[in-house]
Amino acid sequence: MSESIEQDLRYPIGRLNFESEINADMISSYIQDLEEAPANLRNAVEGLSEAQLDSPYRPGGWTIRQVVHHLPDSHLNSYVRFKLALTEDNPVIKTYDEKKWADLADTFNTDIFVSVELLTNLHSRWVNLLKSLCRDDFKKTFRHPELGLISLEKTLAIYAWHSKHHIAHIVSLRKRMGW
Repeated sequence: MSESIEQDLRYPIGRLNFESEINADMISSYIQDLEEAPANLRNAVEGLSEAQLDSPYRPGGWTIRQVVHHLPDSHLNSYVRFKLALTEDNPVIKTYDEKKWADLADTFNTDIFVSVELLTNLHSRWVNLLKSLCRDDFKKTFRHPELGLISLEKTLAIYAWHSKHHIAHIVSLRKRMGW
């Protein structure tokens, strides 16, 4: 597979870009992205068979099932990081091995709609929290052990992109396969 095709399959909406400073309008848009993500995920997976759920979105990539379960795993971690940063001074967060999490039994033995509902409920709480914050709250930071200080506004941008990124993996596979 050519590198260009591999990049397109891996990043169907492109890579995350931080070329401009994050402003209030962008924050509102990112919050809306998180608010819409669960319904978009539900629509993306509706009607898929077990065999389709076990199809990788790209050669060597995760299956749709793994992607679906990965979203709440990842977003739960981010939600906790937000709450830590809002209540502590530059807390050091814990990282996790997303690839190992995606290979645990709950990924393969849990109906995907459990994770869709988990994401729905999590995002409901998260969006309520986000809408209550003032502009200065988004400047608060946490310390990532490998990446250093990261602001909540940057984290919000990452997870808005992350939602669209993984949902696009599913949607683009469905389109390519005619599902």
